[in-house]
Amino acid sequence: MFRELIVVTIPAYNEERTIGRVIEDIKKAMYENNYNYKILVVNDGSRDKTVEIAESKGAVVFSHSRNMGLAEAFKTEMKKCQELKADIIVHTDADGQYPSFYIPILIKKIQEGYDLVLGSRFGQGKYSGSFMKKLGNVAFAKVFSSLLKTKLRDTTTGFRAFRKEVAELPVINNFTYTQEQLIRAGKAKMRITEVPITTNMTRKSRLFKNSFDYALKAWVNILRIYRDFEPLKFFGSIGLIFILFGLIIGLRLLYFFITSGKVGHIPSQVLTMLLIIVGVQIVLFGFFADSIRK
Repeated sequence: MFRELIVVTIPAYNEERTIGRVIEDIKKAMYENNYNYKILVVNDGSRDKTVEIAESKGAVVFSHSRNMGLAEAFKTEMKKCQELKADIIVHTDADGQYPSFYIPILIKKIQEGYDLVLGSRFGQGKYSGSFMKKLGNVAFAKVFSSLLKTKLRDTTTGFRAFRKEVAELPVINNFTYTQEQLIRAGKAKMRITEVPITTNMTRKSRLFKNSFDYALKAWVNILRIYRDFEPLKFFGSIGLIFILFGLIIGLRLLYFFITSGKVGHIPSQVLTMLLIIVGVQIVLFGFFADSIRK
C-alpha cells in the first residue's frame, strides 16, 4: 500500500548542542504514528560537530561549503525535498524551539486537505519570545490576513507543514522567505490554516541584534511585501497622499482668491501643481506595476 513520504527538514548552523536531541524527538513522534519519513538536515557551513551528530542519528545531511544564511538554506531544503520525492514537508528548527510532538498535528491537517499549515505561537498558543518580537509578528499577521483574506495569527513561524506543490513555489527574497512562501501559496489559491502551539525557550536570535533591529526590519519588510505583491495598493496609497496634500494647498489658495480676489502665492501654486503631478505619476506607476505582476 502506498504511503506518503514525509520529509522533516531542519536548517542547522553550529547546533551541536541541540541537533541530536531534536532529531531523536522527531524520530519518536514519527515512529509513534507509523509514518513513512526521512529527516533532512541542511548544514549551513557549520564549524562544529553538527554534521557528525546529525548523521549518527540517521538524518540525511546536505552541507553548504560556507554559511549562506537561512534563506539560502531554505531554498536548498526545498530543492532536496523535491529530489527525495517528498509528498509532505515539515519544516522545523535545530535549536529545539518547536516541540516535535506537534508534528503529527500539522501532518493531520495536511491530510485533511490543507496545503500549508502553520504552527502558531499566538492565539491559543504560547510565545516565549520578547514583547517587541511579538509586536512585530502581530503586525505581520494583520498585514497578511488582509492580503490573503485568511485569518492568521503567526506568519513568521518557521514551524510549518506543506505539500510538495508548495515546495515547488519560487522563493527569491533573502530575508522574508517564510512570508514569501505564505504569500505565494495564498496567491495560488492554496488552502492555508494554522494550529496553536507552545514553544521552548532557546538561545537568542542570530538574525537580529536587538528588539529595535527586529522591529525595523519587520516594518521595512511589510512595506516590501505590499510593494511586491500589491503594487497598486502600495504606489496608489503613496500617490494619493501626494495628491491629497496638493489639493489641501490648492484649496487654501482658492480660499485666498475668493476672499481677497488675488491669486499670488506663486511658490504655493508651483508646489500644488508639483504634488498633484507627482501623485498622479506614482498612481499610474502602480497601475503599470500591477499589470506586469499579473
